[in-house]
Amino acid sequence: MASAVAGMSEREQKGCQELLELLHTDDLIALTDTVTNRLVQPDNRQEAIRAILLYSQSTEELLKRKKVFRDTIFKYLASKGIIVPPSSEKHQLVNYVKHYWCEYLQDRGTGLKCEKPNIKIPEEEAKQGGGKPGGDKQEGNKQEGNKECHSLGEEFCQWFFAILNSQNPLYAKSPEEWGPQHFWDDVVLRFCYNTSEQNVEEYSGAELVSLRLLSLVKEEYLYLNPNLNSGGLKCVVSRHGIVVVAVAGTVHRNTCCLGIFEQFFGLIRCPFRENTWKIKSVHLRIVGQTALEPGTPVEKPCIKYEQQELQELALVEPHRF
Repeated sequence: MASAVAGMSEREQKGCQELLELLHTDDLIALTDTVTNRLVQPDNRQEAIRAILLYSQSTEELLKRKKVFRDTIFKYLASKGIIVPPSSEKHQLVNYVKHYWCEYLQDRGTGLKCEKPNIKIPEEEAKQGGGKPGGDKQEGNKQEGNKECHSLGEEFCQWFFAILNSQNPLYAKSPEEWGPQHFWDDVVLRFCYNTSEQNVEEYSGAELVSLRLLSLVKEEYLYLNPNLNSGGLKCVVSRHGIVVVAVAGTVHRNTCCLGIFEQFFGLIRCPFRENTWKIKSVHLRIVGQTALEPGTPVEKPCIKYEQQELQELALVEPHRF
């Protein structure tokens, strides 16, 4: 087999070959007929796989073929130690595979690398202490889980706002790496801002969300200064494993304070990179005020949502907040 196939990297070619090996022979032959328009008649499985790879334009085109079954992709991911929800649809599994091959190819900074990844997912209320035997131990585990969740949220905010603000040409000399690789493909951004009137924008997809947030600091010269103390940061983790990070802060341009912001993130652990989290959803709300003179004190903004309210937000609208 050739060392590379047009439209595929060597890693993608190898991965597709491994995945095709999981297909039954009859399905391989049928897939060969489809891909080659019946112009190639393979004598065995290896010839069929070789023809399929040679005549496929891209990995995505191949993985979306009907004969590349959802269950086959699921089994391939499982064989690589990648645990995904059993209810995942085929297009979601295709994205998992593409991410896996991409991460395998280049070990670059993607998402937040967290030093304390073992966030405890809350149990059902019926399983918690409530005065029953073992309740004190469960309450201790809950407090420890809350502490770890808060540590993750603090670490995330330090990481996120550092790389975002570094894109502002007024503040940074050398921008840090920013891009769609820090977001899940189906990430959603809801951006509300209130100056003279309220405006709402919505974006979906890693590329669009990344570009819209980038434009705030790179083109509009905003600087988002989070308040990580005095109630400015609250974090919870839902029963589904979504970590909700709520942070408040002030918005600046050059030496002027333009207003305050609240930002809610939904974070999900990345199964392809150890201890790494990516952004699943973002809700940013900016409230403008008359620009203050330099040196005018500004009251530190805080998150007014209680922990239980954040839990309910994660359960009711896990993608929107």
